[in-house]
Amino acid sequence: MNSEKLTLLTGDLVEEDVEMSLAQLCRACELSEAQIVELVEEGVIDPRGNKPSNWRFQGVSLRRIRFARNLQRDLSVNTPGAALALDLLEELEELRARLRRFEE
Repeated sequence: MNSEKLTLLTGDLVEEDVEMSLAQLCRACELSEAQIVELVEEGVIDPRGNKPSNWRFQGVSLRRIRFARNLQRDLSVNTPGAALALDLLEELEELRARLRRFEE
Protein backbone atom coordinates (compact mmCIF):
# COMPACT_ATOMS: atom_id res chain seq x y z
CA MET A 1 0.00 0.00 0.00
CA ASN A 2 1.26 3.47 -0.90
CA SER A 3 1.64 5.77 2.12
CA GLU A 4 2.00 9.10 0.33
CA LYS A 5 0.73 12.14 2.15
CA LEU A 6 -2.04 14.11 0.55
CA THR A 7 -1.93 17.85 1.08
CA LEU A 8 -5.16 19.74 0.74
CA LEU A 9 -4.92 23.32 -0.42
CA THR A 10 -7.78 25.70 0.13
CA GLY A 11 -8.34 29.26 -1.05
CA ASP A 12 -10.64 31.62 -2.78
CA LEU A 13 -10.63 32.30 -6.49
CA VAL A 14 -11.09 36.02 -7.10
CA GLU A 15 -11.75 37.37 -10.55
CA GLU A 16 -9.89 40.51 -11.60
CA ASP A 17 -13.17 42.39 -12.21
CA VAL A 18 -14.70 41.58 -8.80
CA GLU A 19 -15.06 44.52 -6.44
CA MET A 20 -14.64 44.20 -2.68
CA SER A 21 -15.33 46.51 0.23
CA LEU A 22 -12.62 47.35 2.75
CA ALA A 23 -14.04 44.77 5.18
CA GLN A 24 -14.12 42.07 2.49
CA LEU A 25 -10.54 42.82 1.47
CA CYS A 26 -9.43 42.70 5.12
CA ARG A 27 -10.98 39.25 5.50
CA ALA A 28 -9.53 37.99 2.21
CA CYS A 29 -6.01 39.17 3.10
CA GLU A 30 -6.24 38.56 6.83
CA LEU A 31 -5.12 42.16 7.47
CA SER A 32 -6.51 44.89 9.67
CA GLU A 33 -8.10 48.05 8.29
CA ALA A 34 -5.06 50.02 9.48
CA GLN A 35 -2.77 47.74 7.45
CA ILE A 36 -4.93 48.17 4.34
CA VAL A 37 -4.96 51.95 4.84
CA GLU A 38 -1.15 51.90 4.98
CA LEU A 39 -1.03 49.94 1.71
CA VAL A 40 -3.34 52.51 0.10
CA GLU A 41 -1.28 55.44 1.44
CA GLU A 42 1.95 53.91 0.10
CA GLY A 43 0.46 53.17 -3.33
CA VAL A 44 0.44 49.38 -3.19
CA ILE A 45 -3.29 49.38 -3.94
CA ASP A 46 -5.60 52.05 -5.31
CA PRO A 47 -9.23 51.92 -4.20
CA ARG A 48 -12.17 53.59 -5.83
CA GLY A 49 -13.99 56.00 -3.54
CA ASN A 50 -13.01 59.03 -1.54
CA LYS A 51 -12.91 57.63 2.02
CA PRO A 52 -12.42 54.21 3.62
CA SER A 53 -16.14 53.66 4.22
CA ASN A 54 -16.74 54.07 0.45
CA TRP A 55 -13.63 52.30 -0.83
CA ARG A 56 -14.05 49.54 -3.40
CA PHE A 57 -11.14 47.33 -4.42
CA GLN A 58 -10.71 45.31 -7.59
CA GLY A 59 -9.51 41.72 -7.56
CA VAL A 60 -6.04 42.86 -8.67
CA SER A 61 -5.66 44.52 -5.24
CA LEU A 62 -5.63 41.10 -3.61
CA ARG A 63 -2.82 39.93 -5.91
CA ARG A 64 -0.82 43.12 -5.28
CA ILE A 65 -1.21 42.80 -1.50
CA ARG A 66 -0.08 39.19 -1.50
CA PHE A 67 2.92 40.03 -3.67
CA ALA A 68 3.83 42.98 -1.42
CA ARG A 69 3.56 40.79 1.68
CA ASN A 70 5.84 38.21 0.06
CA LEU A 71 8.42 40.91 -0.73
CA GLN A 72 8.23 42.13 2.85
CA ARG A 73 8.51 38.65 4.34
CA ASP A 74 11.10 37.15 2.00
CA LEU A 75 13.29 40.16 1.19
CA SER A 76 12.57 42.56 4.08
CA VAL A 77 11.34 45.18 1.61
CA ASN A 78 9.42 48.03 3.25
CA THR A 79 5.95 49.04 2.05
CA PRO A 80 7.10 51.94 -0.20
CA GLY A 81 9.71 49.63 -1.73
CA ALA A 82 7.08 46.97 -2.38
CA ALA A 83 4.85 49.56 -4.07
CA LEU A 84 7.74 50.66 -6.29
CA ALA A 85 8.64 47.06 -7.16
CA LEU A 86 5.03 46.29 -8.09
CA ASP A 87 4.79 49.38 -10.30
CA LEU A 88 8.07 48.56 -12.05
CA LEU A 89 7.08 44.94 -12.62
CA GLU A 90 3.73 45.99 -14.10
CA GLU A 91 5.47 48.50 -16.37
CA LEU A 92 7.92 45.81 -17.49
CA GLU A 93 5.03 43.44 -18.22
CA GLU A 94 3.28 46.14 -20.27
CA LEU A 95 6.44 46.91 -22.25
CA ARG A 96 7.00 43.23 -22.99
CA ALA A 97 3.41 42.91 -24.23
CA ARG A 98 3.87 45.92 -26.50
CA LEU A 99 7.11 44.46 -27.84
CA ARG A 100 5.40 41.15 -28.59
CA ARG A 101 2.67 43.00 -30.52
CA PHE A 102 5.30 44.83 -32.59
CA GLU A 103 7.11 41.57 -33.31
CA GLU A 104 3.98 39.91 -34.68
